[in-house]
Amino acid sequence: MVLAIILFLLLCVSLLWNVGSFFTGAFLRARPGPYYRVAGPRLDEIVREDNSANVKVAVIRVEGIITGRVTDQGGYSMVEVIKAQLKRAAEDNRVRAVILRVDSPGGEVLASDEIYRALEAFQRESRKPVVASMGSLAASGGYYVSAPCRWIIANELTLTGSIGVIMSSWNYRGLMDKLGLLPETYKSGEFKDMLSGSREPSSITPEERAMLRAIIQETYARFKTVVREGREHAYELNKELRPRGQRLSDDWASYADGRVLTGLQACQLGFVDGVGSFDDAVSQARTLAGIGRANVIEYQQRYDISDLFRLFGQSEAKTVKVELGLEVPKLEAGRLYFLSPTYVH
Repeated sequence: MVLAIILFLLLCVSLLWNVGSFFTGAFLRARPGPYYRVAGPRLDEIVREDNSANVKVAVIRVEGIITGRVTDQGGYSMVEVIKAQLKRAAEDNRVRAVILRVDSPGGEVLASDEIYRALEAFQRESRKPVVASMGSLAASGGYYVSAPCRWIIANELTLTGSIGVIMSSWNYRGLMDKLGLLPETYKSGEFKDMLSGSREPSSITPEERAMLRAIIQETYARFKTVVREGREHAYELNKELRPRGQRLSDDWASYADGRVLTGLQACQLGFVDGVGSFDDAVSQARTLAGIGRANVIEYQQRYDISDLFRLFGQSEAKTVKVELGLEVPKLEAGRLYFLSPTYVH
């Protein structure tokens, strides 16, 4: 009975919400002039550190696996939320700099590249510097999104680097043979079943392996280009500072082989500009923006009852997620990842 009462109350709230939305929309449409609703996550500004200043430094977090999939109850992906935060920071004239707080082992190639491009465009168009502050882990895709930043600060014990690309698949044909299962595959072209786990390993041709290697090498070359261009551009902008930023070492490419580096090693090779804490990143952001005191703020996503009902209506929401305190990435066969080897199982 209690459950029935709760469901009834939720239904009433939903009904009132929909009726209110209907009349609000009708009222706005009846008014002269353009009518539109801006889509995207709703953000509230939270003051993290109040220094009684008129200007602000905004903190944007990149935490966990970088993915373009919907990951929150609001129905938005990590990429969409970060883009919305950058847009908010660009439109606020009191925000003079941004700190990208990275604590991520990396993730999907496309999602990482979208965040990279958003950061690059933000700095170019708003003329506001972005300082990357690395947490315990900022490897692979976590470093990829840090590369365009004006300044990069890591802790001495930060694990970073891991510059490379990975694609994985499972071949379970041996298990199928033991169980007496025989696949029947009909395909339109010779390579349509590439990476299929039901194929005999001996049937995978050298041409197929060469094609996959070419895809991986092309993506890997893009990663190295992002690192080189980002670090060289930052060095040119920072070379008049004291102390100025680090320049990539002449042999940096030999360390871009997937290996993981500590923050101190990365600094010596020029992958980051300095070793320090989050407070050091705040100080550097103020220096680059040419300001003194500044309030440190974050953008927190706001949810309401409509987000709850939107989740109930999603066809993909067929499972219940139980938080166990351990984040395990779901690597899909055939998908490219910028992911640290410490998270590849």
